[in-house]
Amino acid sequence: MAFEELPKEDWYNVLNAEPSDSLAELKRKYQKLVLLYHPDKQNADVPAGEVEARKQRFIEIDRAWKILGNEETKKEYDLQRRDNQCYSLICRCGGNYTISKNEAEDVSLVCCDTCSLVIEILR
Repeated sequence: MAFEELPKEDWYNVLNAEPSDSLAELKRKYQKLVLLYHPDKQNADVPAGEVEARKQRFIEIDRAWKILGNEETKKEYDLQRRDNQCYSLICRCGGNYTISKNEAEDVSLVCCDTCSLVIEILR
C-alpha cells in the first residue's frame, strides 16, 4: 500500500496571490491580470502562438477568480488545498492514517485516528 497524493491546480499561484490575501486584494490582482491578458486588449503585432497562449492564460485567470472570488468556493478550495498537503491512507477499521508532508520527513510511525493500529513509513 502507498500513500496517495493528488496534484491540483494552484489557483492562488494563477492570480499571483497568497492564501492570506483579503478578498479585496484578490480582486485587485485578478483585475490587473485580466487587463493584461484579455483577448480584446492584445496588440495586433503579437504572434499567433502567443495570442493563443495569452487566451489560455486569461481563461485560467478567470477560472481562478470564479473559485477564489466567492467566499463559499474559496473556503472549499482552501480545505481541499490543505488536505492535499497531507498524505492519507485508509485503515482496515475505516479510520485514517494522516501525516503532513513536513512530518513525513521526520516521523516513521503513524497511528490510525480511530483504532490502535500503527503503520511504519519506509523511505
